Amino acid sequence: MARRVPIPFRSRALRGRVRSGLEEVLARPGRLRGLRVGLIANPTAVTPDLVHASLVLKDARAVKLVALFGPEHGIWADAQDLVEVGDSRDPATGLPVFSLYGKTRIPTAEMLDGVDALLFDVQDVGSRYYTFIYTMLYALEACARHRRLLVVLDRPNPLGGSVLEGNVLEPEYLSFVGLHPLPPRHAMTVGELAPLFRHERGLDADLRVVRMRGWRREMAFEETGLPWVMPSPNMPTVDTAWVYPGGCLVEGTNLSEGRGTTRPFELVGAPWLDPWRLARDLDSERLRGVRFRPTYFTPTFQKHAGRPCGGVQVHVTDRRRFAPYLTYLLLIFHARRQDPARFAWRDPPYEYEHVKRPIDILYGSEAFRRSAEQGLSPRRLAAGWKPGLDRFRRRRAPHLLY
Repeated sequence: MARRVPIPFRSRALRGRVRSGLEEVLARPGRLRGLRVGLIANPTAVTPDLVHASLVLKDARAVKLVALFGPEHGIWADAQDLVEVGDSRDPATGLPVFSLYGKTRIPTAEMLDGVDALLFDVQDVGSRYYTFIYTMLYALEACARHRRLLVVLDRPNPLGGSVLEGNVLEPEYLSFVGLHPLPPRHAMTVGELAPLFRHERGLDADLRVVRMRGWRREMAFEETGLPWVMPSPNMPTVDTAWVYPGGCLVEGTNLSEGRGTTRPFELVGAPWLDPWRLARDLDSERLRGVRFRPTYFTPTFQKHAGRPCGGVQVHVTDRRRFAPYLTYLLLIFHARRQDPARFAWRDPPYEYEHVKRPIDILYGSEAFRRSAEQGLSPRRLAAGWKPGLDRFRRRRAPHLLY
């Protein structure tokens, strides 16, 4: 039996702060009034009082919440990366939970039976690889196919909405860590990405975006007044989100990206690396807004579990100047150069891709891997990113909401 947890939604505490799409739709249900709703969510779907959307919507009179849908890591984000999740029943609401990271990643006709509208309320982290935005894309395609309404409840991009970085993904390298041609740092919210996806994919979908109130593109997440809730097991803080546009690239190698430590993606290393040499090599690059501290760490699980790893901790000193994507390309380049024989690119399968190398689908082409094997600095690649970024800037302009 589900535990009854009636908790009132208190909106008055939000004056002077950013109001999320969830808060806005609770205050003004609009087209959702009287509809049977399915909620795509994880632990980040909370009010500023940390009440989960499923509980608030279950008690709401305007809508009827009938089902929950969980993205990667599950609706409570308790599953590690690459671990598929099964369907279940939610203990708090008693509602069925359909997994969108298991037997299917696309809502099926059976899942949507008895559902008039899907609500998407998941905190994104602003990086191309983070799979939640592709769960939203698949939901948009399913709603177009089955004639359902998709409502996206917008939340802040924790990296802000102004700075773009990196190369735009090449179409032949599409995967679940890059299902649409975006740069690694796209500077868009989920509410802006949804109409871009609909337009560029030619989808005849009924889409409604519930905008935030009070968010500005240059705003730091800490300035929003909204709580940070871990969107996945290895995204514990906003600091993690800031390094992730580069740190995720390490997944495509046999270097530890710090999973199994308390500072995932900030710690990078391997048992054979000399931490001081790696730090010196990176210091010589004169990267702005970042420092590299030589260190040792021992992961408790995943790569090199139980083995001391030499490496660095990436300390961001100025977010405005920090370029995470270039930083981690250079980190991987110098780590490989230390010992090419023991360094290795990770083999597939990875995120449902069984042929292409993980580093290639993460980078968005073979260019980084090929150039690193030739001993060429990633700075050569960075020099060619601008034309693609300029085109993307024009592509996204009609869809910006803030």
